[in-house]
Amino acid sequence: MGVTGVVLAAGAGSRFGGDLPKPLVPFRGRPLVTWPLAALREGGVEDVVVVLGARADAVAAGADLGGAAVAVCPAWEEGLSASLRCGVEAAVERDAEAVVVVLGDQPLLRGAAVAAVVQARAPAEALAVRATYGGVPGHPSVIESALFTAVAELRGDTGARELLRGAAYVRCDGLGSPADADTPEALARLAALG
Repeated sequence: MGVTGVVLAAGAGSRFGGDLPKPLVPFRGRPLVTWPLAALREGGVEDVVVVLGARADAVAAGADLGGAAVAVCPAWEEGLSASLRCGVEAAVERDAEAVVVVLGDQPLLRGAAVAAVVQARAPAEALAVRATYGGVPGHPSVIESALFTAVAELRGDTGARELLRGAAYVRCDGLGSPADADTPEALARLAALG
């Protein structure tokens, strides 16, 4: 029993456009989805599930997922909550006591931020932990198993925002960036950062 990393990479990336599935778009010479995977591993999370949906076969074949398990979300078009439900279901099958959630389009996420939120776990005090950057909550987020049933009830494209209202917060300023690449322009801005 332990913490399972969940990478949410199931969406179609409709705002991103292009011929490639968004998780396979190159960022600094590697597919976009491989960066948050690396951050989880650098942060000490060895058990990882990547949630795929749109063009799942192409993404699984086109990116080196480093041995991560793949969970295909059949309801991916429903939005972020469906992907999160799928990832948590996969984590339950792996006997996880908590999940640490990252987005598949966060190439500047760092292992130090992952380690900080995982180390801040105190299930008796808070059922979730969130990173903050400049005082703004972001990912990675830890969700304890006591909330897994509530995650199963989530619907829509908002993820676990409501469930995370009572989270403990960990300052991750200077530990990478939680910015995601929703558009080619956003990805280009991230690529220009040091």
